[in-house]
Amino acid sequence: MGKSREPETHLALVRRARRINRSLAVAFPHVYCELDFTNPLELSVATILSAQCTDVRVNQTTPALFARYRTAADYAGANRAELEELIRPTGFYRNKTNSLIGLGQALVERFDGEVPHTLAELVTLPGFGRKTANVVLGNAFGVPGLTVDTHFGRLVRRWGLTTETDPVKVERVIGELIERREWTDYSHRVIFHGRRVCHARKPACGVCIVARDCPSYGEGPVEKEVAAKLVKGPETEHILALAGLAS
Repeated sequence: MGKSREPETHLALVRRARRINRSLAVAFPHVYCELDFTNPLELSVATILSAQCTDVRVNQTTPALFARYRTAADYAGANRAELEELIRPTGFYRNKTNSLIGLGQALVERFDGEVPHTLAELVTLPGFGRKTANVVLGNAFGVPGLTVDTHFGRLVRRWGLTTETDPVKVERVIGELIERREWTDYSHRVIFHGRRVCHARKPACGVCIVARDCPSYGEGPVEKEVAAKLVKGPETEHILALAGLAS
């Protein structure tokens, strides 16, 4: 089961959170947004489509979508039935169609067809919450942002960095622990780790690079050979090598 720990001071919590970040940077030296895009509008659309859908499925859907709809005005004037059919594979396509048409209209009417680059403006757009806004800020505009998705919230709670469940509160707490300049890459690292190693039901504890700083160590198998079989993704060989397992 998890390690028993003495009550942690705030300074100790900050230091542990930052050690975890540094460890994740070793495991995942090249992090990036896993949604395909070439401009802020495409990323905005892809992020809206990613709700309740995998990035892989979104990336299979967007090439045809982006070829047909290139500008905010294209979305604003979209034929609803055609747009619904194009994005149907991502699920919840009627609601997402409403968001995309509304997004196009709002950008045309209020922002000269361009995606704004402040959090305050982005969260006023249809289909945008803070998570989507931070994805766009961090990856399209280079403005640091914390992306609190399901993986992110699950891992920071598993690590004992917060007990909050509300994404806005999680964002605030973690923002006080991690240096602002690190927010975007930290978000990617946490999400990568959640998808590749620290799975919800059976984390690969035995090969986890943050094990020494994780109070939940032992929720998954701790034997290296058993844990190794749970690791997913293109970084698997690197992660296992860091754990002392030869390929």
